[in-house]
Amino acid sequence: MSALQRIAAVAGNTMREAIRSRVLYTLLFFAVGIMSLGVLLSTLSYVEQERILQDVGLAAMRLFGVVIAIFVGVGLLHKEIDRRTIHTILSKPISRGEFLLGKYAGLVATLWLLVAVMALAFAAVSLLAGAKLHGGHAAAIGLVAVELSLVVAIATLFSAFTTPLLASLFSCGLFLAGHLSRDLRALGAQSDQALVRDTSAALYRVLPDLQGFDLGIQAVHGLPIAASDVWLPLVYGAGYTGLLLLGAVAIFERRDFR
Repeated sequence: MSALQRIAAVAGNTMREAIRSRVLYTLLFFAVGIMSLGVLLSTLSYVEQERILQDVGLAAMRLFGVVIAIFVGVGLLHKEIDRRTIHTILSKPISRGEFLLGKYAGLVATLWLLVAVMALAFAAVSLLAGAKLHGGHAAAIGLVAVELSLVVAIATLFSAFTTPLLASLFSCGLFLAGHLSRDLRALGAQSDQALVRDTSAALYRVLPDLQGFDLGIQAVHGLPIAASDVWLPLVYGAGYTGLLLLGAVAIFERRDFR
């Protein structure tokens, strides 16, 4: 059995385990519920009702996707460690890196499946409310899926060396920092102190630029979306995710499970 086959086997098992989680279905139910609630919220405004509806739907998709990526992802890895089943798994011809990558791939596949379900719910609610759908919505939802893959990599990195609680807190903090990194750079650039400007610029280069994955405004308002607005975040997300996974594997390979 090749390394890819071993990773695929772990990924398939992880996906089956994640799908059986009640927490997953609870969060999915709330996500679809909030999308439906967007119809009620949109009626509170006399203008731009369709845009409010779709804005709420995309925000719910991102929010609940991130919650699943972090909390379910962290729990799946530490469940194997707490139950000591990881010793049985690693006694087989599979490396720690392959196990970790399999866990990552399984959760990403589960998240993409959930994003597809939420996208169908988003489309159904939009059509029932008379809101128009176009290619910009597909691009926005696609980048949400890419962003969630990066968030799973963040959670995987922290799970590789710390406790579930700290891994969840660190992942949430880095997610929020990633969405504020552009504002931090802009704020630092206005400072008269060179140290502040350099520090804010350095932090912007190190922190993930998650704001680049958000095309919600363009999609909701029907604004033109350039090809570079899609493929640049794709390349950036793949590169940043690769670096995070390399770090996670390097740390996990040296971790003591005793």
